Formats: sequence, C-alpha cells, structure tokens
Amino acid sequence: MQFIDLQAQRARISDKINAAVAKVIEEGRYIMGPEVKEFERQLAEFSQAEHALGCANGTEAIALPLLAWEVGPGDAVFCPSFTFAATGEVVPWVGASPVFVDIDPSTYNMDPAHLDAAIEMVKAEGKLTPKVIIAVDLFGQPADYPAISAIAKKHGLKLIADSAQGFGCTLNGNHPVHWADAATTSFFPAKPLGCYGDGGAVLTNDAATAERMDSLRVHGKATKSDIEGRTFEHDTKYLNMRVGMNSRLDTIQAAILIEKLAIFADEIEARNRVATRYNEGLDGYVESVPAVIDGGVSVWAQYTIEHKNRAGLQAHLKANGVPSAVYYPIPIHKQDVYSRYPLGPNGLPVSEAKAESVVSLPMHPYMDEETQDQIINAVRSFNA
Repeated sequence: MQFIDLQAQRARISDKINAAVAKVIEEGRYIMGPEVKEFERQLAEFSQAEHALGCANGTEAIALPLLAWEVGPGDAVFCPSFTFAATGEVVPWVGASPVFVDIDPSTYNMDPAHLDAAIEMVKAEGKLTPKVIIAVDLFGQPADYPAISAIAKKHGLKLIADSAQGFGCTLNGNHPVHWADAATTSFFPAKPLGCYGDGGAVLTNDAATAERMDSLRVHGKATKSDIEGRTFEHDTKYLNMRVGMNSRLDTIQAAILIEKLAIFADEIEARNRVATRYNEGLDGYVESVPAVIDGGVSVWAQYTIEHKNRAGLQAHLKANGVPSAVYYPIPIHKQDVYSRYPLGPNGLPVSEAKAESVVSLPMHPYMDEETQDQIINAVRSFNA
C-alpha cells in the first residue's frame, strides 16, 4: 500500500506526458521554453489570477514577493509555526524576522485573532516594523482569508497565501489570490499538483509585483519598464537592474504540469470523495476527523486525524500494512535555529498540542474503496 500513489496517476496520462517530454527534448528549448509560458497562462486562468510566474521551487516562490516588496532587516513577517520549515525559513533569508502565530484548533490554519494580537504586540514593542503576513493553506484547505485579509488591510500589511499544500483550494468559490497580494505554490512530486522534480510558482493580480518578480527570478534582469525610454549599445539580456536569483521552472517540468493541470479539477473531486468516505468511516473512532472551513473546498494534500495514543496507533497501522505520517512533530518555533524569534502573545499552545496528536493516513485521488476500507478498519480496530 502506498501513502501517496503517484504511479496510479502516471498510468492514466503516461502517453501524454511521455510525448510532451519528448517534444521538449527534440526541440531543445530546455530553459524558459514555450511550454513555460503556456503553463503560466493556464495556471493563471485556473486560479483566477492576472499573472502567474513559474520558478524553481515552492520555497523560492515565497521569497520572490518578499524580495519584490523589499522586505528586509527590521521588518516583521507573521506566519504560523505549525507548518513546514520553508514558510518561516525564507524570512531570515531577506534579513527580516518571523513572528510566529498560533493556529485554529479545527482547521490547523492561522488563527486570525492571534494574528491581530501578534501585530499589535509588535507595534507596541516598537523593535520591528510589521510588513507581511504569510498564511498557509495547511493540509490542502484555505486559510480564513476574509478575516486575515481584513487584518492585513487594517494594519497596512501585504498578504502572501502559501498554497504549497493547498493549490486549487477555494473559499466561497474564490482562490486564495482573490484576497492575497501574492499566492505561492510548490510542484514537489507529492503535492496535489506535482511535477517530476522541483518546481514552484507565484500568482498575483498586481502587474508591478509580477514584473519585479519576473526580474528577480532571472538574476535581476532588466524588465520592459526598466528599459522603456532608454537606449543601450549592448544586448539588454546582460543588463541586471537588481540583485536577483536563478529560479526558473524547467521547460520539461512545465510540459509535465500542463498535462497534469488538465486533469487536476477531476482529481480534486476524487480527493474530496475519498476524504468524505474517510470521515464517515472514522468519525467517533478517533479524537477528531478533519474539519474544513465553512465555504471551503480542500484539495486534501493530507488526510489528518488526531489520536491521543498516536504512537500506538501508528504501530498498529504498520502491523496491518498501513503507512502513516506525522506533519509536523516539531513546530518551527520549537526548532533550535528558530527559537530566538518572537511568538505572538501567550505563546503557541494550540500548535504545540496539535503537534503531539496529529497523524496522516494514505491519501490520493486514485484510492479504491477496498484499499480505503482496509485503512479504515485498521484504525477502527485499534484499542488505545
């Protein structure tokens, strides 16, 4: 039994992917080839965004808007601690300080009330300048963007939606970029929309931010705005207007993602069918089954339950041939390297408690009922 069965999807579209990859190899436009632009166009259309830019991975996707907005030393960036390290990791990259915020106990996403209190705390202390909020769409479902966006506007902060796990999720029919100044995602192979290597993207409805990020992902190259009205004796390809990075999405990965995006909506529906069946079979047999925010559609990157005897349950599942995983046993703020950064008022008790009880079960859109019944029965048969 696979925790995530990537080969089931490959069996469905392998001919199309093989042809798409072969075409890129034959044409030889391996960097920023036409498939990259086409994928960006389709990605923007799918997610209701004005602009989409592919990049090398989901981590650098978060860094690009921070760099575009010139976030740096003395600035505070508010983010959850109950998430993968990449969310907080990018903040020290630009010299800023993360401020860790607690989560809602039902959705595991950023708690708006604690966010607001954390911003007020930082303002009152006067040591850091609040600049950006990074909300995470953990386990595949959207954060409370109406509330978080209102807080961002109240304090004059930029908002990033980190949809590395949640790309494709919606809230009241809208994708996160409807509220966020920038939305980011990862195409790591295990993600709901994953490629066959590393990859990422940034979405935005702001043309100026998009243009600056386009420059930053290619070594700070000159943009159309940079060279407008000016003349140069040399090729502007070698004109670098800002300190950037090398963060381009490979053409081969873009070609693969075009084929995967074509079936993504269907896969989201299938993931929700699997999740609904899990909830029906497990409710009452574990401490809690997942709850989705009202009006939200999750893409179910993970199906995560809670159990008071997690270690015992995992051992029981393993003995019954069922894999499981724990996301995330050590919140970011509890890691030594991040422990020096500020926390919101009264610490992060919910994040710390959930880290002790959550466990994720196999989840993918191609799970058959027989396999799922085996998993459900293994959980139900465990007596803590």
